[in-house]
Amino acid sequence: MQQDSPGTDTRLALDLALTVRHDGHGQVADDLADPAGLTAWVLAHPGVVPDTEAFAADASTLAAVRDVRAATRALFARTVRPSRPSPADAARLLPVPEALRCLNEAAARTPTVPVLAWSEAADPVVRAAPAQGTRADLAAALAQAVIGFLVGPDRPRLRACHAPRCVRYFLKEHSRQEWCKPSCGNRARVARHQDRRRRTA
Repeated sequence: MQQDSPGTDTRLALDLALTVRHDGHGQVADDLADPAGLTAWVLAHPGVVPDTEAFAADASTLAAVRDVRAATRALFARTVRPSRPSPADAARLLPVPEALRCLNEAAARTPTVPVLAWSEAADPVVRAAPAQGTRADLAAALAQAVIGFLVGPDRPRLRACHAPRCVRYFLKEHSRQEWCKPSCGNRARVARHQDRRRRTA
């Protein structure tokens, strides 16, 4: 059965987690390795902070966002249990209590209020916006989105892709889906075939 489209919090939480990815050459790449990478990521996600076009990351913002991402991936690993976490995380996961503390502390840095938006062509949606007189904090906005995802309806669909060389998390869209994308399924089938041939040789 086809699932509903993921909500804003879900997309943002997944996109943050997926800034850790396979580089295509057998290694793990980090899209948030430096402030320029974070700036590019925010520009590709309009609406995460007000005045996205004017956003420029600095070292302290980068460190705060990377902390939220580490907490997110640790809690994603907990979500997919008893399945294995992403191979990128297996050896360096934060303990769950530390991940929870990190996420909650980051989320609390910007007091927010619910803001209702209702365009002519869509259903009403509520988004959290900084309370009057406070400045938006990127790490806080991301932590709040991750919390929204973890308590929302999409969390039970979260899976870690275990195709060779993949380090992604994904939402299971239908009952037979095992990998994040078809190319991962192809790699997994080839690897299984080669393994069978080795064992019978």
